[in-house]
This record gives sequence, C-alpha cells and structure tokens, in this order.
Amino acid sequence: MPEIILKNVTKRWGDFIGVNDLTMTIEDRAFITLLGPSGCGKTTTLRMIAGLETPTSGFISIDGVPVFDSERGINIPPQKRDIGFLFQNYALWPHMTVYKNISFGLENLRWKKPDIDARVDELCKMLKIEQFKQRYPSELSGGQQQRVAIARTLAPKPKVLFMDEPLSNLDAKLRLEMRTELKRLHVDTDSTFVYVTHDQLEAMTLATRICLMETGVMQQYDPPLITYTRPNNLFVADFVGNPTMNFLDAHAEQAGPDKIDLDIFGIKATLVCNEPVTLPDSDENINVVVGIRPEFIDVNEEKKGIEGTVYSTLPSGMETTVKIRYADQLFTSVEFGGVDFKVNQPIHFSFRGNDILLFDKKSTNRIGVGELKVK
Repeated sequence: MPEIILKNVTKRWGDFIGVNDLTMTIEDRAFITLLGPSGCGKTTTLRMIAGLETPTSGFISIDGVPVFDSERGINIPPQKRDIGFLFQNYALWPHMTVYKNISFGLENLRWKKPDIDARVDELCKMLKIEQFKQRYPSELSGGQQQRVAIARTLAPKPKVLFMDEPLSNLDAKLRLEMRTELKRLHVDTDSTFVYVTHDQLEAMTLATRICLMETGVMQQYDPPLITYTRPNNLFVADFVGNPTMNFLDAHAEQAGPDKIDLDIFGIKATLVCNEPVTLPDSDENINVVVGIRPEFIDVNEEKKGIEGTVYSTLPSGMETTVKIRYADQLFTSVEFGGVDFKVNQPIHFSFRGNDILLFDKKSTNRIGVGELKVK
C-alpha cells in the first residue's frame, strides 16, 4: 500500500488562496480524515491528491511516484494515479443492475469475464449485497446504494480510496451503521483511505489521524484522541468535541516553573502543569483562556466546591448536559448516567483531572496543560 506525500502544496484562484503551503505525509494503510468547516480547503486538498484539481505549486507523490511537481512540470492525470474516488451522490448508473455497476470499470480495463465475476462476487460478499446483484439502484435503500458505490470503487483494486462526504445523504441511524462498515472495510481491504468530512464525530470515530484545516491552513495533524486532549490552539479545541469545550477568560501570573496562578471570574486557582510553562509577555489584564472539557466539571448537591445554579439540563438517558450559571457566566458539564436537576436549583461544581488546558489569549496557541487546583 502507498505512502502519500504532500510538500508545500498551494492552490490559488486569483487572489483567493484555497490551500496554503500544505505539507503532510499520509502513511501506508492509514485512515485519514480531512476535517474542517465549509470552505476550509479539505475537498480541494482531496481533489489535488486525486488529480481532479491542479495545484498552483508544490509536490505530491503516491507510492514513491511523483504525480505532481510544479518545478519539474509533472502532472499525472487521475486515471493513471491508481486511485478510487467515492462521491457524495454515489453516481450509480440508473439503467444498470448492481452487477453491471460494479463490473463496468473492470470491463473497460479489459478484465477477463471469469475474473470480473470472481471480483464482483468477492465484493458483494464483503459488503453484504449478494442478493441485490440483479436489482437496479432505484430498487435499493440509501445504505444499499452506498455499499454498491463502495464496491464499484474498490473493484479495480486501487492503491488509495478517496471519499468526499460519502455519508452526508444518509439518515442519522444509517450513518452510524455505515461508519461501522467503513471502519471494518478499512481493515478488511488493507487499503489507504482519505476521507473528507465536516462532521467532527465522524472524523473522531473513523480516522487513524485527523488533518484539521481552517481557511486553507492545516491547524493540526494528529490521532483523534491527541487532537481532542491536546489541541494546538483555540480553533481546534472549539471545533472538536460535542458539547463544546468551556472557554474561560482569566488573568494569569507565573507562580513557578510549572505553576500558573489564575483568576477565573473571581475563582482563585493554580494550574499545575505537566511540564514547565512560561506565560507570554502581555500588558493585558485578561491574558489567557482556560479550556475545560464538559466531562471534567463535576456537579454535586453536597455543597462541595464552587456554588452555582442550574441554568438548564438536557438529559438523554446515558448522560445529561448541565448548564451552570456562575458570576453571569455559563459553564457546561456532562454528567454520566440517568441524572437530572431542576432549573435554578442551587448546586456545587468542581474541576477534575490533569487535562485542563491553557491558551494564550493573543496568539490563541496552547501554552500549557495540567491539573486545576482551586484555592
């Protein structure tokens, strides 16, 4: 399976920069998600790797073979890059049966009939659509059509499979089922997957690494749990996670090589960091942002911790999202289990764990992480 390398890849349309100086390596057999809001450059990046879009400058190689090099004038067309592309709308031929849809590309490649039959049977069995081979796309559900589109894309045994938001047309339950199927398919095919999505839950659950982009610039490229627990900056911290992270403006002062004294809306606390940390120079009174995931705020009715009131609750059975009012601010907590609280009910809350994040207010970059101890 191939390794994909991008070096200083840029795409411009006039004065507009779609992708800016992107450098990344997609390892063999990886499942990479290109994640970000609409217009961030993720689909453009995918199309440039596939050869459907020509970069303005930079270098791209697949399996050690340069497929684009602006300096050497190399630009190999998509049909010669040995890749498969799965589109959002499936693009199945409506007048062809499932068998013909899957076999069509193989016939164009002049595969022998017994080899085509064997490959179609293999894929139909893998994707559990054997009984639909003689049906037409209009006779299939959305999930079944999706499986046919995947089978057709995998049929010629491409080195890399590209997917551009392939689950966006499915309902919520079916999307969950297809995520499971795609993750299993990645293992079964032993292929390299590159997947575009704006859904951070999809990226978190599927990927081996997430490339998170904003306005054409890569903000972070790490495994999902690293992206979640150690976001590089406020944009990454805010984009990944649902409910979103609590961002608390604070005044910070250096208290030691690994200690920062904080004043968070009147809450006096010390962040004991996991490693030495230095506050950036600033003349501002509010110079940092404290980032706390909702699951690290514990709510209790036993008068332990900081006093607040319940602003609202959203119980879902497995967990309850609690909005807490404190000093005209709202904190979000997630309490696991079948718990609920009354609106305006007095409660107490506390912070736990050693994954409390500290960001520079000016640059928005992460500068520390550790345990928050309230004085």
